[in-house]
Amino acid sequence: MRKIFVVCLFLVVPTWANAHSALCSCFDNGDGTVTCEGGFSDGSSAAGVRIFVRQLDDKTLIRGKISKEGEFVFTKPEGNYKVVFDAGPGHQVTVTSKEIFE
Repeated sequence: MRKIFVVCLFLVVPTWANAHSALCSCFDNGDGTVTCEGGFSDGSSAAGVRIFVRQLDDKTLIRGKISKEGEFVFTKPEGNYKVVFDAGPGHQVTVTSKEIFE
């Protein structure tokens, strides 16, 4: 019986440990800035999570962290870019400039 419990525990724990997904959305403020909001599907805070604004060739233009309010505001770069919300392996979200609207 104990062996069955241990096997079941190993099958369930990886699913339970990854039970939340990273979420990030960005919008153009119309004043030359962009606001991105980040969090997790289970409602937990993303405060301190790294966020990057990069050119499409992956050159980093801006780096920062999600605030305790769950936001990151930056000056909109020229041309096409992407925002990368990086909460670690398996928890990255990329939003391209083509997906960001007022």
